[in-house]
Amino acid sequence: MKIIFASDSFKGSLDCARINELLARAVAEVFPGALCEDLWMADGGEGTAEAVVRALGGRWRTVEVPGPLREPVSARYGLLPGGRAIIEMAAASGLPLVPFDRRDPETATSSGTGRLIADALEQGVRDITIAIGGSATNDGGMGALQALGVRFLDPEGRELPGCGRSLGKVARVCLDELHPLADAARFTVMCDVTNPLLGPEGATMTFGAQKGADAAMQSRLEGGMARYAAAVEAATRRPAADEPGAGAAGGLGFALMSVLGATLRSGAETVLDLVEFDRRLADADLVITGEGRMDWQSAFGKVACAVGRHCRAAGVPAAAIVGSLLAGYQPIYDAGIDTVVTTVNAPMTLQQALDDSEALYLDAARRLLRALRCGMKMAGG
Repeated sequence: MKIIFASDSFKGSLDCARINELLARAVAEVFPGALCEDLWMADGGEGTAEAVVRALGGRWRTVEVPGPLREPVSARYGLLPGGRAIIEMAAASGLPLVPFDRRDPETATSSGTGRLIADALEQGVRDITIAIGGSATNDGGMGALQALGVRFLDPEGRELPGCGRSLGKVARVCLDELHPLADAARFTVMCDVTNPLLGPEGATMTFGAQKGADAAMQSRLEGGMARYAAAVEAATRRPAADEPGAGAAGGLGFALMSVLGATLRSGAETVLDLVEFDRRLADADLVITGEGRMDWQSAFGKVACAVGRHCRAAGVPAAAIVGSLLAGYQPIYDAGIDTVVTTVNAPMTLQQALDDSEALYLDAARRLLRALRCGMKMAGG
């Protein structure tokens, strides 16, 4: 018997490594001798690069780059076999890098992310995947593009700094100094939001407040973003502001699509491709996936959903272990998950569930595997 572990982390309690250790322990007890293959999963947010680097035997490269407030940060990205790289925007331009009382999307910049992309190109990488969740910025990707050689000029021809405050001053975009290696590279953006760049569901109005923008600042940023987008599209002749995902990461999705020709894909699906999940499924008998909380959103591109769909296509049973199970989760069954088991096994507070997460997870894994063994006996297996 071969069992694949392909669970997302349980945020705040269990990372993928510990989940896989607990699953291996439960399998050894219930199905001694079974072959276990453990993967780290992610959906494009925090932990994505680590999951992919570990699965593919990549290596880390650390670079000092400007953080969201232009203070230097040490950011790492993954170099993968085959001339590929995986970059997390949050490592260089993420909200956790900015103290709560200093959040200001008018001054925050995505420059550090652009520096990581440039460094990867200079390392010989020609296939770059960028996970763009968790940004601190609302600069439309201006800072990242500037770090790649794009110049943004005001009406007097003066070069502007790449930040939210500059958006409304952009009169012309110069692409003639774009990094010379960018044209030969392929860019994939991992993104699970479908927001356009502008409007009530756009980057500023949807995500600006959590990055520190009050109503007045949101109005300024929205107006500036419209002018900036028009200037970028005039230079690239590649309209992208209305594309789903253009508003992700404060508009970085727009910048990467419009200037670099990036393709946006589901984060979870991209991870599954990168770790060659379908190949690993070929001789598998069971896949165990899961996430910290399963609800109605889980069937829309989250890890368990993506895993389930691939398992169904391959004819491999899939089960999910989750921390909590909330209303509206049932569509996950239509996505290919055959059964769901919760770790919570008695009335308890959230803090109790977090404090006892390892014991609760191990107990849930044992219950799941024993139920499977019972089914096999009933089937005569």
